[in-house]
Amino acid sequence: MSKVTTSTFLKKKLKKEKITILTAYDYSTAKLLDQGGVDCLLVGDSLGMTMLGYEDTLSVTMADMIHHTKAVVRGTKNAMVVADMPFMSYHVSVEDAIRNAGRLIQEAGAHAVKLEGGSQIKDKIEGIINAQIPIMGHLGLTPQSVNAIGGFKVQGKSEAQAQKLVDEAKLLESLGCFAIVLECIPAKLAKIISESISIPTIGIGAGVDCDGQVLVIQDLLGMYTELTPKFVKQYAVLNGVIEQAVKSYCDEVKDGVFPTEAHTFKIDESILEKLY
Repeated sequence: MSKVTTSTFLKKKLKKEKITILTAYDYSTAKLLDQGGVDCLLVGDSLGMTMLGYEDTLSVTMADMIHHTKAVVRGTKNAMVVADMPFMSYHVSVEDAIRNAGRLIQEAGAHAVKLEGGSQIKDKIEGIINAQIPIMGHLGLTPQSVNAIGGFKVQGKSEAQAQKLVDEAKLLESLGCFAIVLECIPAKLAKIISESISIPTIGIGAGVDCDGQVLVIQDLLGMYTELTPKFVKQYAVLNGVIEQAVKSYCDEVKDGVFPTEAHTFKIDESILEKLY
C-alpha cells in the first residue's frame, strides 16, 4: 500500500472507490489501524471524551491535539493523518487560525487539518489554504457548536437547513477543501451533496452514498459506553473482554498463580551462595 495523500482522496472519488477513516489518538492504536489498511487516521478532538473523560469536545486544547497527533504520526506508515483544530483555535482571527494549523503540521506532523463550519469561518479557511495547508471540512452536526445547536441532534431536516448544507458544501469545495465530513444528516441529503461536488464526502451518520466513512475507534471496538449513537456499528465488543482480562490478572496475582516460572529469570545458585 502506498502513502495516502489528498490526491488519493480525489482519485478514489473519481474511481468510485470508498474511502476509509478511523480515529486514532495513540501510537499503538495508530500502528494497528495503519497495518489494517485504513486510508486515513483522524486525530479527532473526540479524544476529549474517549481519552480524557470530558463530557464534550470543548475543553480540548492545542496542547492536547499536538501531543496526541505526534503519537499517531509515529505509529503511521501509509495512512494520511488529519488533525482536528480544537475549539477556539481558529475562531478568533485569521492569524490565530493559520498559526495553529501550522503547528499541527510543523510540530505534530499531521498531513492536513479539519475545521468545523462553512461560511462563518470562510476567511480562516482561505488563510489556512493560502498557507499551503490542506483542509478537510466538517458540516452537519458540528460537536464544537453543541451548545449553539442545542445538543447532539440530526441536522438538515428542514428545507432551509438542507439547502444551507448544500450551499455550504459547495462553498467549502470552492475554497479549496480536499474533502468534507458530513455528520448526522439525512442519507438522501448526503447523497445529493455528494453528487453536487467534486471533492469526497466522508459520512458519519450520513448514509452509504457518501464517498467514504469515518467512525471513532472506541465506538467500533465497543470500548466507549457512555454514548452510543445510532450510526455506530460495533465490529467487536472489547469492553467486556478487557474487563475480564483485568479481573483474571487481579485474581491470579492475589492467588499467587501469576507470575509462573515461565515469566521469571534465573540466576546461578553459586552466585546466590556468595551473597550470604
